[in-house]
Amino acid sequence: MAKKLYVGGLSYDTNESTLKTKFGEAGSVVSAVVIIDKMTGRSKGFGFVEMSSDEEADKAIEMFNGKELDGRTITVNEARPMESRPRGGGFDRGGRGGGGGFGGGRRDRY
Repeated sequence: MAKKLYVGGLSYDTNESTLKTKFGEAGSVVSAVVIIDKMTGRSKGFGFVEMSSDEEADKAIEMFNGKELDGRTITVNEARPMESRPRGGGFDRGGRGGGGGFGGGRRDRY
């Protein structure tokens, strides 16, 4: 069964092809994704690699965790399921707004 790995600390120059090639040294790579910031189009510095078996995933963790890739020390571990995050416009469930407003003006001038 395939196992997904989290890869953190990536260089902004690291791309999916680089991840596939590097992690291919540990076994068969099912997929490799570098997470991209929607606003800037740049890497967020982390990604995910899916290995074809648990054994290959464990081998990749052992081979690459704490090692250097594209000039950066990377972190490799088993990916955890994504936690659900509340979506919305800044209001909590109680209907209260989340801070902010119009900044206070200077009152020393009349």
